[in-house]
Amino acid sequence: MARQGVASPEEGVMGTRILIVDDHERVRIGFRMILDAQPDMCVVAEAGDGEEALRAVRKHRPDVVLADIRMPVLDGLELTRRLTGPEFKGAVKVIVVTTFEIDEYAYIALRDGASGFLLKRSGPALLIEAVRSAMNGDTLISPQITVRLLEHFRRQHAGTDEPRETPLTERELEIARLVARGLSNTDIATELFISIGTVKTHVASVQRKVAATSRVGIAAWAWENGHIRRTG
Repeated sequence: MARQGVASPEEGVMGTRILIVDDHERVRIGFRMILDAQPDMCVVAEAGDGEEALRAVRKHRPDVVLADIRMPVLDGLELTRRLTGPEFKGAVKVIVVTTFEIDEYAYIALRDGASGFLLKRSGPALLIEAVRSAMNGDTLISPQITVRLLEHFRRQHAGTDEPRETPLTERELEIARLVARGLSNTDIATELFISIGTVKTHVASVQRKVAATSRVGIAAWAWENGHIRRTG
C-alpha cells in the first residue's frame, strides 16, 4: 500500500522504488519510516517471506529489494539468486540486511549478485547509503564484513604470487585491482582522473569478461588470479 501523499506504483513513483522483505513486521515498519523519509525514495511494498517477495517484485517492479536472510518459505539467499537470475535480467538490485554476522552468508549473497550486505545494527545512514550505492552501480558492505572478506581472499590465495593470464585490457585490470581493494566508482574515477560513467563502463566490461555477478566477484577473481600484491 502506498503511503499517503505519494503516488501508488500504478500511478508512477518518482525516485527509487523499494520493496522491504522481512518476516518481522517491526523491522519492516522501521525500515519504511527511514526510507520513506528520503525525498528520492519510496517503499512501494512489503513482504514477509521470499515467495511473497517474488510476487511483489513481479507486481510492483521495485528498483531495490531489501531482504532479510532467515525467513520462512524462501530465505534471503535463495531470493537473491532468483532476483539476480535470468527472469529479472538485472532489473532489480538486492541488498541483504541481516542480524547475523556470518561471513559465509555475506560471501554467498555477494557472489550470487547482491548489491550490498548490511548488518541491521549498522544504522539508518548506512541503510540509506546502501540504497543509493546500489542505484549507482556500487556495492556497499558493512565495514566489519568488508575487512573479513578481504582477509578471506588473502588467506585462500596466499600462495598465488604469479599473475595468471587475463582477458582484461590494461585499464580494465587496473580498475579490477581498485575494485578488489574496496574503492567505489567515485573513488576510482578520482584515482584515475576519469569520469564515473567511464568507470561504470569498464566495471561492466570486467564483470562480463571474468563472469562475475558483482563487484565482490571481481575482487575474488583478482585475488584468485594473483593480480593483487600482498602488502604484509
